[in-house]
Amino acid sequence: MRGPAAGPARPEQDQLSVQDQAERYDEADPPAALKPFIRKIWTYAAPSPSGDVQRIAPDGCPELVIDLGAPYAEEGEDGVFRLQPSAIFAGQMTRPLAIRPAGPVELVAMRFEPDGARDWLGRPMIEATDRRLDMVERTRDLKAALSSLGGDPAGQVALAARWLEQERRAGDWRIDPMVRAEVTAMAGDRPPPARPLAAHRALQRRFRDRVGASPRILRSIFRFRRVFDHADDGGWLQAGLQAGYFDQPQMARDFRRFLGCTATDWARQQAELARLIASQTYKPDEGAQA
Repeated sequence: MRGPAAGPARPEQDQLSVQDQAERYDEADPPAALKPFIRKIWTYAAPSPSGDVQRIAPDGCPELVIDLGAPYAEEGEDGVFRLQPSAIFAGQMTRPLAIRPAGPVELVAMRFEPDGARDWLGRPMIEATDRRLDMVERTRDLKAALSSLGGDPAGQVALAARWLEQERRAGDWRIDPMVRAEVTAMAGDRPPPARPLAAHRALQRRFRDRVGASPRILRSIFRFRRVFDHADDGGWLQAGLQAGYFDQPQMARDFRRFLGCTATDWARQQAELARLIASQTYKPDEGAQA
């Protein structure tokens, strides 16, 4: 129940109320011990989301997402939107994802390196590809602790980092040097080395286990992701050429493949979380140690 009114709000209180209603997105680097595995820890809040459908493109990085507000609804293959669990592990994406908010949004998420989540998940990454796995029970204590912070992004990031470090130590996380070298070369847009057929097949098996996508698909995702890094440099065609596409039809095929729409449609429809995620750039962390 509310107590007695405290009198008219002061101007600074009005300003705080406006700020509290604003959309925000923040990213933070993880501590050094986590950097080989975790790309970013990010938070997002939208107290008054539009409710529009948002298209999320693959970026090559699996994520653990804790929803402290109303869960998003995800479009299924039958075209029906269903609420996601309030804590999910999103594996590698190789096809479009369409979601829409069902109420006020507040997220705390941990973006893994492309090959950094295998030991945390505890199973081959291919089993999570294009899936959002329910992690409600596994993260119940973490979510409760995050919720108690009252929407403090810095505090949420620090708490998530401490939790991840505990998970890392308990799980003895490791990096496969061969897979990491290949992922780093891809992120840097360097061509793959020539390999005997047996070595190529061995690498594919390791990618299925550690990444959840083949080297060829991950390379395609990285190229597509680079388009958004150049989208303001002179139009989609120029962005595609700078990202490594030969021509516009080749890029258009990947827009259909990874976003389910044309570049023009996406630019017109982009909103909120989808827009903010697309504006972030995937770059390899030069300081990461295997």
